Amino acid sequence: MALLPILCYPDPRLHKVAKPVAAVDARIQQLAADMLETMYDAKGIGLAATQIDVHERLIVIDVSEERDQPLVLINPELVWTSPTTHLNEEGCLSVPGIYDGVTRFDAVHVKALDEKGNSRVIEATDQLLAVCVQHEMDHLLGKVFVEYLSPLKRNRIKTKMIKAQREDAR
Repeated sequence: MALLPILCYPDPRLHKVAKPVAAVDARIQQLAADMLETMYDAKGIGLAATQIDVHERLIVIDVSEERDQPLVLINPELVWTSPTTHLNEEGCLSVPGIYDGVTRFDAVHVKALDEKGNSRVIEATDQLLAVCVQHEMDHLLGKVFVEYLSPLKRNRIKTKMIKAQREDAR
């Protein structure tokens, strides 16, 4: 397995729309395993392939306390959303150190393939899992959570991220 570099906002590659995974093969299985390792190492609860500059519809998630219940979702599609929403504080591995409120559905059902290529429906009724699924699926559409914020907040975050990246480059 390998740790993969995570793109940081405002990298334009984060805005690419992911294409469907054509086949669940050894390459996709290895990519999913590497993404899980990268996510765990970064202390995250979700990671989309877009964040590692692979523009295919693949996300990995683990919201368990023990970090032992990984979910691999290939070509995920929302098939149901709850009628209720909630403002949640979100962060992102691609926007380190930034947290802000985003309104999301309280629960969602997602149809996807697992790492073996089997079709399944995930009923994300746990709010954290539901939020994480929606957040990661946004990445596949080329959307970063800061885009839900006001233009003023977004510009402040962008400036802060660019400054931090310049300092890290020194």
